Amino acid sequence: MSEARLRPVDLARGQGLSTQAVRNYEEAGILPPAARTPTGYRVYTPLHARALRTFAALAPGHGHQTATAIMRAVNEDALDDALALIDDSHRQLRTDRHTLTAVEHALRDLAATAPVTHRTADTFVGPLARQLGVRPATLRKWERAGVVRPRRDPATGYRVYTPADVRDARLAHQLRRGGYLLEQIALVLDQVRAAGGVAPLDAMLHDWRERLAWRGRAMLTGAAELDAYLRERDASPAA
Repeated sequence: MSEARLRPVDLARGQGLSTQAVRNYEEAGILPPAARTPTGYRVYTPLHARALRTFAALAPGHGHQTATAIMRAVNEDALDDALALIDDSHRQLRTDRHTLTAVEHALRDLAATAPVTHRTADTFVGPLARQLGVRPATLRKWERAGVVRPRRDPATGYRVYTPADVRDARLAHQLRRGGYLLEQIALVLDQVRAAGGVAPLDAMLHDWRERLAWRGRAMLTGAAELDAYLRERDASPAA
């Protein structure tokens, strides 16, 4: 018995897409190549519908670009490449979890540390940038956004970072790794400075942890759909 035939509109309706989006997905390699009728119309099968569902399941956990690369690799019979991309996403999620833990530890240290009243550990933009692994231009951008507030040496005009400024820069660096925008970080640090503590960050850290957990669950959902697609693809006469 021949496979059921689906029109582009059938696939589009199943995922709430336009028919042009379905064609774009095929051109991007998200879908395997469709057969053509003698008059040039695309003919899809249930395998294409499964591929589209798989991409939709992969995208939330891995992002659109990586999900596209995974599907393209699978459809080009480069399964090892697809699995390597998935490994990279899981590695990044693990790194982000470590980053969150580091932020939480930094905040506990901040809460336990008395305010610094001397400048024996003052530093400049170059050394601080090297400590954080960022470019000096990044620190200047953070300054313009109000994230860090170094003073200027009256004799040289150089930016001088006190221990408190260094603390704020380190905290900002960790929050940037968590995906927060500079304007959000500036508001948080303003609250921390005004409140004299880190309580305002509790809600942000909770939200960050929730988003990481959601990504992890989304990756599991995507893995299940990808496994089903691989099984159906292996069993398909056209595979």
